[in-house]
Amino acid sequence: MDPTPPPTDALPFREAIRVWAKIGLLSFGGPAGQIAVMHRELVEKRRWISDARFLHALNYCMLLPGPEATQLAIYVGWLLHRTIGGLLAGLLFVLPGVLTMLALSVVYALFGKLPLVAAVFFGLKAAVLAVVVEAVLRIGRKALKNGLMVAVAAVAFVAIRFFAVPFPLIVMAAGLFGFAGRWWWPRFFPANADAQGDAGSSYLVDRWLAQGRLAHVRPSGTRAMRIAVVGIVLWLAPIALVAFAFGGGSLLARQGMFFAQTSVVTFGGAYAVLAYVAQRAVEGFHWITPGQMLDGLALAETTPGPLIMVLQFVGFLAAYQHESALSPMAAGVLGSLLTTWVTFAPSFMFIFLGAPYIEALRGNRALHAALSAITAAIVGVILNLSVWFALHTLFGSVSLWRLGPLALEIPRWDSLQVSAALLTAAALVAMLHFRIGMAWTLLGAGTVGAVLPWIAGHAG
Repeated sequence: MDPTPPPTDALPFREAIRVWAKIGLLSFGGPAGQIAVMHRELVEKRRWISDARFLHALNYCMLLPGPEATQLAIYVGWLLHRTIGGLLAGLLFVLPGVLTMLALSVVYALFGKLPLVAAVFFGLKAAVLAVVVEAVLRIGRKALKNGLMVAVAAVAFVAIRFFAVPFPLIVMAAGLFGFAGRWWWPRFFPANADAQGDAGSSYLVDRWLAQGRLAHVRPSGTRAMRIAVVGIVLWLAPIALVAFAFGGGSLLARQGMFFAQTSVVTFGGAYAVLAYVAQRAVEGFHWITPGQMLDGLALAETTPGPLIMVLQFVGFLAAYQHESALSPMAAGVLGSLLTTWVTFAPSFMFIFLGAPYIEALRGNRALHAALSAITAAIVGVILNLSVWFALHTLFGSVSLWRLGPLALEIPRWDSLQVSAALLTAAALVAMLHFRIGMAWTLLGAGTVGAVLPWIAGHAG
């Protein structure tokens, strides 16, 4: 029996809400896992959108600063039900993670230094390293379709890892290379799918397009200007309110400005933004420690929603530890919500502004080639992140060595944490060989981390 549902042109709004809520609750495992969940629900199971259109939207979202999985949900929601559909899709995608991360941040601030809690996070951090490595492999298999794309990823890794080339420059260079490569080596840049709708297609969006029911996908300069003005005002208004209430030099105001800036200058989604935030929040501002940053990532990996929710944890902990105008808990909650708002608000604006133009350019081979090269470069950036996490998870001490433009992080081998290395190896075997799910792997690693001190105590 054919499992594909019969074509139907009906998609009640309440049905879309139910599906988006389900996706939000099941979206574990960072962008790779979340994109896989959306693909299964929207393309394979319900056939609302074709694979070619899904990947075209994903490439655009990867080009944007901010969390690509969230932006992809907003994009498809907008495609199906206009602006209200995009708003609800994005909100339902992130809301479970926001509520869960806020609760876990409170628990961490109150009890995180207890020996048992610290031991659990020790195990989780080792497993998180395995999750990041697995994400590199999964995304790489989809993006690196030929030798040229592998070379682009390798160059991006070397540039950001050893020469600290800013990620926006890497994105720009990759895009220009893909744009030019379309004429130099056309066989490495195959054409995108046809942008025209098909009335007989089994995919809902294709049929709607053929029937002329997707008028909102046509670009409009007036609408774009209105979206830009409203979006910028809503995005920055909370920062202005905090600055008015507590002063422009307060920790909360500075934090709001930092994360607002981060949301528009960091590209490549959560994996790319984490290295930037870690560098500024840990090494530059000294708001949190490297260990707390890794703890936040472990929390984000165990909760539904975008992996970039780790920024909410950073915002909570920074305000909890350093804002003096409020009680620590009140400051932490306000910092958490402010960080979440300024992080996600631009994603809605970017999609509502750019998606109509991206839909109009679906058949443009030069644009498709540029997006393909950018996706390959992002794989190299994610690989760099995995190396960074490996160094700070497996070693207790890492030093930075510079020689001109060359920058190297060198671990002290006598600070190797053998138990963390063994836990990471076990997590990799569990996920890659035995195909054990991420949630079960993290649960197992956290449990082992909790019992290790008890075993060591009895062995001693």
